[in-house]
Amino acid sequence: MTLDYRPLGRTGTKVSSIALGTMTWGEQNTEAEGHAQLDQATDFGINLIDTAENYSIPPRAETQGATERIIGSWLKARGGRDRIVLASKVSGPSDRTYLRADGQPPRLDARNINEAIEGSLKRLQTDYLDLYQIHWPNRAVPLFGNGNHAPSRGHDGSDVPIEETLHALAELVRAGKVRHIGLSNETAWGLSRFLHLSETAGLPRVASVQNAYNLLNRTYEQGLAEFQPREDVGLLAYSPLAQGFLTGKYRNGARPEGARLTLFNRGDRYTKPGVAEAVDAYLQIADDFGLDPAALAIAYVTSRPFVTANIIGATKPEQLQADLASVEVTITPEIEARIDAIFQLHGSPAP
Repeated sequence: MTLDYRPLGRTGTKVSSIALGTMTWGEQNTEAEGHAQLDQATDFGINLIDTAENYSIPPRAETQGATERIIGSWLKARGGRDRIVLASKVSGPSDRTYLRADGQPPRLDARNINEAIEGSLKRLQTDYLDLYQIHWPNRAVPLFGNGNHAPSRGHDGSDVPIEETLHALAELVRAGKVRHIGLSNETAWGLSRFLHLSETAGLPRVASVQNAYNLLNRTYEQGLAEFQPREDVGLLAYSPLAQGFLTGKYRNGARPEGARLTLFNRGDRYTKPGVAEAVDAYLQIADDFGLDPAALAIAYVTSRPFVTANIIGATKPEQLQADLASVEVTITPEIEARIDAIFQLHGSPAP
């Protein structure tokens, strides 16, 4: 496998099969470290850079927007904006009232979307985004490992209709502030509805869906994967290492110094029953084939036919280099058979 370039939906734009995720910048990484990662990634051939108005992670008022500002200062210093496919996200409903100037909970209506895009463009020091994504829906869906259809945090129970949201995004496209639109943390029903409205109301067409996908969570395959061959809407896969669990660094309850789970205790999605056993089984495959566990896990995601790009993230240069080395790993029929056998036994223990 090598780094290749794949169509972003029906947009005519091609993106690198590996994308650079940035959510740690401004929290675990400094501006200089973020710039170094951008240099390292773009030198490797990566052209898709993904961020969000909500970043850094974990989200808090003091660091909100820091990641976009770091990317913006890099763009100003390096130039070459036209060589980058820049993606950001507008937040769905939550209790993060600091996201909006009026201190109200964010929603996916025109007022909120317009304020969000202006903030992102200013921080990123650009006058357009190549891809603007809805970070999570404005309706009750399972989110970030929550297995039920509870409303989003801070949601008052009143959905913003998808048509209203899509009309607001259409205005941004007409104004030239956004070239293409995408979804994130979305369901098959939601994507179907967006596509239906784009066809029947002449509104912008969704180019991609950014959902979690990794060896511990293959739920995307059930319904959403079919949209790539049939509707040209592929996956921008996030968390290919399952927040680091698939590297083995948290094995047997280990909490390495400086690791995200150690610092922030935000690993609930990957501390569920059955996860440890599945991780051990996948680590055994890596050991049997003489592969780095991270490279195996990332290569598997990149190799899936419905994946447009695989979003990797790192806090250290050596971690990023190891992740990039995944392009040298081929998922052979023998490796695939071993992975499928484990999946048959363990399924997706961390959906």
